[in-house]
Amino acid sequence: MITVTRLDHTRFAVNPDLIERVHASPDTTLHMVDGHVYVVQESLDAVVDLIVAYRARVLGAAQALTRTTGE
Repeated sequence: MITVTRLDHTRFAVNPDLIERVHASPDTTLHMVDGHVYVVQESLDAVVDLIVAYRARVLGAAQALTRTTGE
């Protein structure tokens, strides 16, 4: 999950695997695969960075698990 901030300053977590696209014009909007749209304070670049960091954490956790289990 990545944590983002609505325009009213409330924070929420979203599954980045369910984001279809991110659009900035001028507000950043997350368009989800189920049709929901969220407007967030973070810039498009910041959202992309959050997604990259999330995926790196997932890959790192998978590699650590593989090392500990030997599979």
